[in-house]
Amino acid sequence: MKRLVDWIKTHKFNVFLLLVLSWLIYRQYFYSPLIPLYQSKFPTTGTEKTLPISKGGVSYSPESAPVPEVKERLVIKESTLSLLVKNVVEIQTAITQKAQGLGGYLVQSSISHPEETEVTSGWITVRIPQGKLEEALNYFRGLAVRVVSETISGQDVTDEYVDIEARLATLLKTKAKLEEILAKAEKAQDMLEVQRELISLQEQIDSFKGRKNYLEKSAQLSRVTIYLATDELALPYVPSETWRPKVIFKQAVRSLIGTFRKLGTLIIWVGVYSVIWLPAFGIYWAIRRWRKKKIS
Repeated sequence: MKRLVDWIKTHKFNVFLLLVLSWLIYRQYFYSPLIPLYQSKFPTTGTEKTLPISKGGVSYSPESAPVPEVKERLVIKESTLSLLVKNVVEIQTAITQKAQGLGGYLVQSSISHPEETEVTSGWITVRIPQGKLEEALNYFRGLAVRVVSETISGQDVTDEYVDIEARLATLLKTKAKLEEILAKAEKAQDMLEVQRELISLQEQIDSFKGRKNYLEKSAQLSRVTIYLATDELALPYVPSETWRPKVIFKQAVRSLIGTFRKLGTLIIWVGVYSVIWLPAFGIYWAIRRWRKKKIS
């Protein structure tokens, strides 16, 4: 420990340069917050969800009491596919055309060409009429070299829909009564109070109508999200096999390439900052030699 302290005292400038270089490396590789890769490549599928409404003392919760007497249930279906394909762009175009041909439409799509690999990946979200969902899924499966994973889920929103209808009916009746009161009101103060209540009621009615319309459209048009890639490692799925040498080899090669890139980046940083540390080190070396000659 004593030797280390003595060495630091006799080589203060070297220690200073080492600390500066360490700080630059830390800032480049560890200080900046990392953004998960899948956050940019594979967005979540719940962007269209609407929060519960609560205005003017009238609150609404999706967890309403079940209504067993409803004959036809209202179900929102969502499907997710991960497909290994030969050409991502061509498959995206084919999916869009098929969706439009079935009476649906394109919601959103994305494509990525990473510089460090030759893998092309992307995703596409479409809306398909619920009656033609199975036909569309069969077509999408046929476009793939291999279907890597598939998920189909359904959300029963019948109770929520019936609850909204009941609340709308109550609000509309209340609005009609307030309009009758407004027609009979004679004082300006009474008229203003009733108008304020009518405005509040109308806002709630519009909110419930918007939610009701969303549930109807979502049940009529199923949401299908398809992830596409020319390499299965770029798809968002967990391999079913516990050990696959081919996949492990690809991961190792990519990791090696990533390591070389980081080393190259570090060399570039050191080279750029050489305009600072190289002259400083030269001055320090010259002063040290001059002191040695003076002592001798």
